[in-house]
Amino acid sequence: MNGLLEKIENEILRAKKFKFETKKIDIQRDKLAYMIDHTLLSPDATSAQISKLCDEAVKYGFYSVCVNPFRVPEAFDNLKGSKVKIASVVSFPFGAVPTKIKTEETKWVIEHGADEVDMVINIGMLKDSEYDEVYDDVKSVVESARGKTVKVIIETALLNFEEKVAACVISKESGAHFVKTSTGYSKGGAVAEDVALMRFVVGEKMGVKASGGIHSYDDALRMISAGANRIGASKSVEIIGGARNEFPGSKNI
Repeated sequence: MNGLLEKIENEILRAKKFKFETKKIDIQRDKLAYMIDHTLLSPDATSAQISKLCDEAVKYGFYSVCVNPFRVPEAFDNLKGSKVKIASVVSFPFGAVPTKIKTEETKWVIEHGADEVDMVINIGMLKDSEYDEVYDDVKSVVESARGKTVKVIIETALLNFEEKVAACVISKESGAHFVKTSTGYSKGGAVAEDVALMRFVVGEKMGVKASGGIHSYDDALRMISAGANRIGASKSVEIIGGARNEFPGSKNI
């Protein structure tokens, strides 16, 4: 992409002036629930566990369930008639496959009922500063998703400051809808400072999803106060159970 390197370099200079500040917030339980992608990506997850995941998403009002690709049709059947969306992962958890594989996987999950795609960026290519190639990789997934929401997992735990900024710029320029902190399968998960930096770089019109190691209401609040507008979590029920206000219709969460 013409001018991509210049945009990245300029954004790195701008981001170096960024200062992280903590903010105190509170959020109603139903609103928090609607910000959560209720997630089960374990390779040993069973059909019964997927069914339970979907039932919980409907019961508590989570925004979506996030499942591995081959579980998408099953989730689609489980969630028929509900408002819960289906997210699936592409090139998970490493991002280290050819672009064509990512695009075919994207097409498959969309065709079988996914509303959103969480793709893993090619981390090695990013660290080699092959920015145009990373852009093409993300752009190809965005185009293959045909208007469906695409979140780009940048795996912040593996990136330095400049690489985090570059990944955000590339994701934004590619037309992706979200940047996302982590797969949850690397050496670290979501960190509030990273979330805030991502929000600073992508601005207010793009989404920021915090995922990886978010286990409690306080964890979720910390990420939201830093700038996240979506949370990915497997401990979703525990997270909303820590909220102060009662969930509508449920007295014993």
